[in-house]
Amino acid sequence: FAQWWQEAAGEDAILPLGAETAAAVAVVQKLRPKIGDYFARCRLVQFDPRAAEALDPPLPAYVAIGAQTVEANEPEIAALPIARIEAGKKLPLGGGLNPAWTDTVAEFARSVVTPLLGARDSLDEDDWHAIEARLQAHEAWLARKPLTAVEKLGAERIAALAGSDIAARIGALIEADMALAPEMAAMATVEKLIRFRRNLAALLNNFVSFRDFYRRGGKATFQAGTLFLDGRSCDLCVKVDDENKHAPLANLSRVYLAYCRCTRRGAAAPLTIAAAFTSGDSDNLRVGRNGVFYDRKGQDWDATIVRIIEHPISIRQAFWLPYKQAARAVSDQIQKLAAARASAQQANMTQTFARVESQVQPAAAEAATATAPHAAPPTTQAQAFDVARFAGIFAAIGLALGALGTAIASLVTGFFRLAWWQMPLALIGIALVVSGPSVIIAAIKLRNRNLGPILDACGWAVNSRLKINIPFGGALTNLARLPDRAERSFSDPYAEKKPRWRLYLALVIVLAITVALWRYGLLDAWIKR
Repeated sequence: FAQWWQEAAGEDAILPLGAETAAAVAVVQKLRPKIGDYFARCRLVQFDPRAAEALDPPLPAYVAIGAQTVEANEPEIAALPIARIEAGKKLPLGGGLNPAWTDTVAEFARSVVTPLLGARDSLDEDDWHAIEARLQAHEAWLARKPLTAVEKLGAERIAALAGSDIAARIGALIEADMALAPEMAAMATVEKLIRFRRNLAALLNNFVSFRDFYRRGGKATFQAGTLFLDGRSCDLCVKVDDENKHAPLANLSRVYLAYCRCTRRGAAAPLTIAAAFTSGDSDNLRVGRNGVFYDRKGQDWDATIVRIIEHPISIRQAFWLPYKQAARAVSDQIQKLAAARASAQQANMTQTFARVESQVQPAAAEAATATAPHAAPPTTQAQAFDVARFAGIFAAIGLALGALGTAIASLVTGFFRLAWWQMPLALIGIALVVSGPSVIIAAIKLRNRNLGPILDACGWAVNSRLKINIPFGGALTNLARLPDRAERSFSDPYAEKKPRWRLYLALVIVLAITVALWRYGLLDAWIKR
């Protein structure tokens, strides 16, 4: 850059206007297309005067411009010729110019024409070529300008740097640094060894042997924090970028996962976690439930469940699951029967009102019937009470109740025929028959829980199988319990008063069972004892 700048020093051909040459060249380059176009049109009209009408802007062009608000710097006006086209006409430097180019031409006359050619009101084509010839050397010099970032330092600073020995001194410093390359490489090796000594054990304990996770002395590296929800604290929480991509692979872990969207006032973006529930039950876990999440820094986040992957949580849940499902099925069936009964009653009432309305005819209909004695009177077909149908229904209900009573009586009779030590075994056997399959399936799934798919879905390359058995899973999720020496009071001053007929009904049932057992002689053995 210094050499290029030095070419212009003292050269009048390159700097004909001195320090103002660059500004003058910029104005000339801006006007060159318009001035060249103007003189070319004038020569064409001089060649054939018939071209004047075609080369000047036609009247429709001005009509289009006049249909809107006119401003001098509009692109449509700037695209018109710089002045009126006439044969042999000079370019005016004052009046008669295109309004969009008036200021630029005035600057051109002041900074270029007057210094180079003297003051004048117009410019012919020979004068224009003479100006271009005077500035040609400067434009060629500008074309050789090196494109370098040092230009912003300024010509004087660049010349001072180029004329000094700074390049040699910098080269000497680089050579001195290169001479220390073996020592620097040894220092880098020592630093690498120190970092391995400090961090490699933690890396191995978290992603090879998972010692920090299984010893439960503290949180492993991949554990994001603790979720408090539904009376439980879940320690196995991992950060998730996208639950829709994470869930398919994490489903292979056979762990009950609840994806929670966590928000915090002042946080730049929400946080998504996957929390593992490994103790308790899932009765109250559903999408939309809220909790509190504490990250590793101790910051609290508002957590909301947005997605759930269902798997067995505990043996206790699996044991009571059949009974809950049966109770839920009975409740649903009762609700369906009640809804069907209500719908039937409503339909029956609607039909009754329709029959009454059809029987009450307006006076006009009676008059019409009187005037037409030969016409058949309207009849209303009332639905007859089908005694046989209702008798069959009641008989079926009676048979069903009788069969149910007989089955219950048989079970009770068989149970009381057992010896006293066989009764608990019978109850245990019934419980095993009902809950055994569910417990066995849940136990197999709980013993095969694997943390690996959860971490793989998060992006970690985990090759080993990270089992979460039943005792360890219970340690990952803590259930809420009362503090020491605390007591829970069950007295409710606003509790509803329970009707006594339930007690009376229970006594009647117990008495009826006792009488039935006595009549069948099942209590004789007990009485003799």
